[in-house]
Amino acid sequence: MSVEESLAEIREVIAQARAAGITQFRGYVSTAFGCPYEGKVDPKQPLRVMEALLKAGVTELSIGDTIGVGTPAECVAMVDAVAAKVPREKLAAHFHDTYGQSLANILAVMERGIAVFDTAVAGLGGCPYAKGASGNVGTEDVIYLLNGLGIAHGVDLDAIARAGREICVELGRAPASKVAQALSAKQAA
Repeated sequence: MSVEESLAEIREVIAQARAAGITQFRGYVSTAFGCPYEGKVDPKQPLRVMEALLKAGVTELSIGDTIGVGTPAECVAMVDAVAAKVPREKLAAHFHDTYGQSLANILAVMERGIAVFDTAVAGLGGCPYAKGASGNVGTEDVIYLLNGLGIAHGVDLDAIARAGREICVELGRAPASKVAQALSAKQAA
C-alpha cells in the first residue's frame, strides 16, 4: 500500500484503539535513511510522515534504519530535525547493522537525548525485502555498550546471551551479535 494508504489505516487503527481505552501508540518510520526500492531517502520525506503520524495520534515516534545504511551524522541530523517538532523523550530508534553502524548510531543519538531503542536477542530478525540487509542490532551488543558507559538498565547480559544461544541452536544458526559470539567463545574455552 502507498504511504498515504498506510497513514489512513493507521488513523483508523488508532481510532479503534482509543475507543477500546488504549492511549499510547508508537509509530514507526522504518526506512528513514534508505529504502530498498527508492535508495537514499530525502530527509523531508520521513519528517513529513512523522508529522502525519503525530497528527494521527501517535504518542511516540521510532526513527528506523531497517536496511542498515544510516551513519551517525545522518542519524543525529534526523533526530535534531524531528526534535524541533517532538520532545526527545517521545522519540525512539530502530537500527539494523548491515554496514556495522548500529552501535555508532545508537551512541550518536543517545548523545542527543534518545533513550529508547529496539534490539533483538542475538541480532536476529532482518529485513527480508531488502537484498543484503542484515539483522537488528543485537541486544547483547547494546547491553555491553550501556555497561561500558556505566548506564543502569536492569538487564542481565548473561541471561540474554544464554537465551540468544538457545534460540540460535533451535534455528540452526550462529548469533549475529558480536558480544554473543564473544561470550559463546569464552564459555566454550
